[in-house]
Amino acid sequence: MPTNFTVVPVKDGRKSREDDDVDDNNVFREEDEDAPFPGDGMPKESSPFINTDNDKGNLYDGKNMALFEEEMDSNPMVSSLLNKLANYTNLTQGVKEHEEADDDEGPAKTKKPVKSPALGTLIGVYLPCLQNILGVILFLRLTWIVGTAGIMESLAIVVMTCSCTMLTAISMSAIATNGVVPAGGSYYMISRSLGPEFGGAVGLCFYLGTTFAGSMYILGTIEILLTYIVPSAAIFKAEKKEDEAEALLNNMRVYGTCCLTLMSLVVFVGVKYVNKLALVFLACVILSILAIYAGVIKTAFEPPDFPICLLGNRTLQNHNFDQCLKTMEVGNVTVTTKLWSLFCDSPDLNATCNEYFTLNNVTVIQGIPGLTSGVIRDNIWGDYGPNGMLVENKHQASEPAADTSQDIYMPYVANDITTFFTLLVGIYFPSVTGIMAGSNRSGDLRDAQKSIPIGTIMAIATTTFIYISSVILFGACIEGVVLRDKFGDSVKGNLVIGILAWPSPWVIVIGSFFSCCGAGLQSLTGAPRLLQAIARDGIVPFLQVFGHGKANGEPTWALLLTGGICEIGILIASLDAVAPILSMALSFLGASLCLSLMFISSWYYALVAMLIAGCIYKYIEYRGAEKEWGDGINGLSLNAARYALIRLEEAPPHTKNWRPQMLLLLNLDSDHAVKHPRLLSFCTQLKAGKGLTIVGSVLEGTYMTKEAEVKKAEQNIKSSMTTERTKGFCHVVASSNLRDGFSHLIQTAGLGGMKHNTVLMAWPGTWKQSNDPVSWKNFIETVRETTAAHQALLVAKNVDSFPTNADRLGQGTIDVWWVVHDGGLLMLLPFLLRQHKVWRKCKMRIFTVANMDDNSIQMKKDLQMFLYHLRLDAEVEVVEMHDSDISAFTYEKTLVMEQRSQMLKQMQLSRTEREREAQLIHDRNTASHAALNDKADAGPDRVHMTWTKDKFLTERNRNRAEASMGVRDIFNMKPEWESLNQSNVRRMHTAVKLNEVVVNKSQGAHLVLLNMPGPPKNRGGDENYMEFLEVLLEGLNRVLLVRGGGREVITIYS
Repeated sequence: MPTNFTVVPVKDGRKSREDDDVDDNNVFREEDEDAPFPGDGMPKESSPFINTDNDKGNLYDGKNMALFEEEMDSNPMVSSLLNKLANYTNLTQGVKEHEEADDDEGPAKTKKPVKSPALGTLIGVYLPCLQNILGVILFLRLTWIVGTAGIMESLAIVVMTCSCTMLTAISMSAIATNGVVPAGGSYYMISRSLGPEFGGAVGLCFYLGTTFAGSMYILGTIEILLTYIVPSAAIFKAEKKEDEAEALLNNMRVYGTCCLTLMSLVVFVGVKYVNKLALVFLACVILSILAIYAGVIKTAFEPPDFPICLLGNRTLQNHNFDQCLKTMEVGNVTVTTKLWSLFCDSPDLNATCNEYFTLNNVTVIQGIPGLTSGVIRDNIWGDYGPNGMLVENKHQASEPAADTSQDIYMPYVANDITTFFTLLVGIYFPSVTGIMAGSNRSGDLRDAQKSIPIGTIMAIATTTFIYISSVILFGACIEGVVLRDKFGDSVKGNLVIGILAWPSPWVIVIGSFFSCCGAGLQSLTGAPRLLQAIARDGIVPFLQVFGHGKANGEPTWALLLTGGICEIGILIASLDAVAPILSMALSFLGASLCLSLMFISSWYYALVAMLIAGCIYKYIEYRGAEKEWGDGINGLSLNAARYALIRLEEAPPHTKNWRPQMLLLLNLDSDHAVKHPRLLSFCTQLKAGKGLTIVGSVLEGTYMTKEAEVKKAEQNIKSSMTTERTKGFCHVVASSNLRDGFSHLIQTAGLGGMKHNTVLMAWPGTWKQSNDPVSWKNFIETVRETTAAHQALLVAKNVDSFPTNADRLGQGTIDVWWVVHDGGLLMLLPFLLRQHKVWRKCKMRIFTVANMDDNSIQMKKDLQMFLYHLRLDAEVEVVEMHDSDISAFTYEKTLVMEQRSQMLKQMQLSRTEREREAQLIHDRNTASHAALNDKADAGPDRVHMTWTKDKFLTERNRNRAEASMGVRDIFNMKPEWESLNQSNVRRMHTAVKLNEVVVNKSQGAHLVLLNMPGPPKNRGGDENYMEFLEVLLEGLNRVLLVRGGGREVITIYS
């Protein structure tokens, strides 16, 4: 064996790929109507994994990865995958259509580049949620809710509704952080998580809720306009007091329709105008809230002067009189006031007056006594009542009148609707439902999976604090009769929350007006896009027409329908009637009706009954339920299983739902016992009892002669499965030969849609020592079978050293060597393993290989971002493999391999001679590698294994004492090296170089996962293929070779 090395340059003998035709079987191309897995795709999403045909010429260059070159068309280099990840942008809805429309207009027009998403958590999620949550109910109804329900019950309403939205936000966050959230927002997340049926139902209810929210905001806008800003603008005016409510509703209908038309035109013209106004509207909301808090603080030392006029204990509408007096002295003459005229038939002192007016005196109290007044004690509990009930101060003295029939015509403040707790919940609930504003902008966010959870939860926490503090402060500052005065009639028609604000009520009036305008525009902007997304998904066929729009993607038809539905809410005209509709649209109460009835009847008995029934059921189930009565549950189970199997066959599983469904190929010993029980342990750790596991084996012979042995083998396997806690099915077949038997298992195992997609087997460790080549030929044919069947393959080397289920691996690593992309199975397997307690403490490390032309720094950044999207916690390292010259050791390895192969083929050796020849070649390989290691350890260039001419001369001069033998061998061997099959040389070069870096980095790892190269297309090189794999795995203890099944198994999308 020579001790020195030389370098012989080898030309790459591969054919150029530049002019190759498009490979119709490339399963990693972008999804289209001809794609082999139509159920896998996500419409209008661009997968960063997928190769386009234009990349084909650049998939492979150089000899470092020659071992993988035959499959580069379907399994690209990781560097090309990460480059796609770096160029991935998350475009908003409508942008792609806008670009396509520009393309159709021709090249004459210059297309503006679409900016990548740039909004952060604050601007993109937190502030929009804040703007949508804080709005019309806060300004127009919260004081009335506090006065009617009292502080305690109002706090219960706020806590209950805010808890509901917080739980919803947490659930939404779990989906959002599960991967990249493309444009489409909340509907996208719901439909992709719950499926099209639930997604369509929830999405349409959400659409209706958003649309009626627009009605509610528009009605709030008009109420503020006509009640507090310009009351004189009313078209319909009431001549009698009892007609005022109807006149107000008619005015709301007319002005609401005009406002809806105007807002729809603004949205139709362009969303950019809505977005520009959004910050202005938000500023108004924030200023209004600050003014409220400032006013509350001011009441502690200087309460504002807002007198309230009471007649007896009844609150009067302070519109048509200036002084709260029946009579007054003018020049020593007693004259009547305007208030007298409202209750008497003439201004004379002897006029006939209302009985209650005659019996009771008028009293003036302060509407806002202030924080220190102690009024909070009076507002702790609620004061519900029917429609028309007068707003009264219970602490004031009052003489009741015998005749109350005329009270409805008197200027008293009264309830306009019947009030009760659940009504107030329905009215208040829409004020907390703006939490989707951030997720609806997912396409505009720089990092949606980070911003949506943080921004939404922070917005809910902020608004919950604002609502809770407002409830307490309103109850502590404002008189109860004023709180229950919904429209501010007792304070001269001012907005009740406005009289509390500082420096002026107009701050709140103007702020709330613009807040309602902005929220209405946002609803009219978001609802049509939501309907368009549902229509484009095609899950509701008759809605597909609403998926069309303008050339830039604006949903014109959906906007028209949204406007029509919104008009229905406006024609209802009452804000208090529309708000519960919105609550119902956003809450599924029907599903919990029976459960609610049980709890309403007796909640504690309901809990006890459910607990007892659950415990008994689980106990019987745990004990096995051995009785067989032919009960209906078994029939239902069979029916459900049949239905589920039929459903599974309709389409292959989506990428998000893909998990390894395992076919475990076992070898049995002469007693039909499991030869490698650790393979069952590893399967248990990988599957954790979930999904499908089929354990299969093959006995040689016919079933007629092997029936008893087959049953014995099945019993032994089932016993081993119980011992290793492997949950699954056992299947042993008898076949004329092992090769056909394993082929039958791969083809036919499973039932209907419940079939395996992954094959797990042990590495044939004794293939070199075996006298019969059938063992390794069967192994290679199994590899080919799984590839043809589009199934993944896992091959465990040194499986007997794998941990048992009782082991607990300490601090260590699971190392993934991601060389070529084969669907992402290498990423998924360590994640699944780490869910099991055996591997839980292991850290995950991912190594990927960079060639000469790759930017390793950028590759590392891209890979870290990729893992962040997948929510995988792993260390990342990029290993540079330079396109180096092929070392002499590689030539020597290849020469020995080819000589051995040729000798075994051409010479008919006896069994003894063949064993001796195999052992001799094995010894030569071992001695060769040992000599190389000893020599290379002394030199400075050990790591690279690259020998240039200069290095060789330096080495030769430094070791001249040993040169004579070495030089003779080198020059004698050179002609033999040049006659070698250059394809084998390059493949051996890949195996040697890759093995060197893997051993250097991962020799101490608990488990090494490595891409498994495919077998050669030319079956004549099968034995060489086994040799390549041996060299690749040399020096490693636990190795799992992974070969993908030709489809994506992970996705960065949520």
